[in-house]
Amino acid sequence: MKKRSSVDKPLALLIVVLVVGGSMLFASAAFGLLARGATNMSSVVFSHLALGVGLGAVALLIGAAVDYHKWRRYAPYIYALAIVATFAVFLPIVGFEHGGARRWIHLAGFSLQPSEFLKIASILLAASYFAAIKTKVSSFSYGFVGFAALLAVPALALVTQPDIGTLGIISISVFVIFFAAGAPWKQIGAVMCVGIVALALVAYEKPYVRERLVTFIYPSQGQNDQSYQIKQSLIAVGSGGVFGRGFGQGIQKFTYLPEPMGDSIFAVAAEELGFVGAVFIVALFLAFGLRGYSIAARAPDMFGSLLAVGIATYLVIEAFINIASMLGVAPVTGIPLTFISQGGSAMLASLGSAGLLLSISRRRS
Repeated sequence: MKKRSSVDKPLALLIVVLVVGGSMLFASAAFGLLARGATNMSSVVFSHLALGVGLGAVALLIGAAVDYHKWRRYAPYIYALAIVATFAVFLPIVGFEHGGARRWIHLAGFSLQPSEFLKIASILLAASYFAAIKTKVSSFSYGFVGFAALLAVPALALVTQPDIGTLGIISISVFVIFFAAGAPWKQIGAVMCVGIVALALVAYEKPYVRERLVTFIYPSQGQNDQSYQIKQSLIAVGSGGVFGRGFGQGIQKFTYLPEPMGDSIFAVAAEELGFVGAVFIVALFLAFGLRGYSIAARAPDMFGSLLAVGIATYLVIEAFINIASMLGVAPVTGIPLTFISQGGSAMLASLGSAGLLLSISRRRS
């Protein structure tokens, strides 16, 4: 029996704690770059807080208020729009390149990263598709081929940019939806084998991917940017000790830590809050994921269940990959720390997705 009620309060509380706490960590990291003499701080802070947190909060409230079933009919159109926007980065007028990657577009004086919205668009379409075919997922043509078709166009767009980290998040999220939909084990095994081969091919064709894998395996031998970032991150994490230097008292953000507001913000948190604070952040994301899967288990229909599984996986696996890379137990991917790292597009997409998860919780069984 379905019942409409208030949103899931534990999940809402987790979102508030992560966003508010993340904004405080962002502010602390921003002072580090300001002390280094960064000249674009005002635009960066405005993009993150006003466009990311501000518009993201609006998207969160809209997503929580609107019945999630209404998004199902528009899933193909949302997906198509996200694909077009992702390919628009290659247009000479609106697209631009930064740091060797072409992932951003200029719109009305603001920069956006369309691939962030492709994440939730792919999850929406995957949940809609597998909910529609139901038991046919066990057949090869509907299951494995359908799964491959869902990832084919995003893979083409993201490998070309290149943005392998985002492609990994989308692939994992859609794979978990495929698994939750009841895919047989032989198809699960086939997907994993194809994934390993595809990763090997990408590493062979893309030197920067191969370089990151080699740096991960032999961190002490590398002298590239990724090796340097891992070393400085580990120094920051280790110098935090058990209880940290104190909020705002970190040293690495003022000196050698690359991207303290972006990829490396967990290292800033670990230095200032120590082992206890770092574990607390990990525990928050773990609790978020478990709450998301609990909502999926109580969703009133298959679409809601698969959508909740995909969103919870996307938001949590993104955070864990970022944390793992800063601890040297995963390659550096450039994936942001969910709800915390710099990035207006990432924050907007994350909060909007969390709003959909809250909407599902309102109609739980």
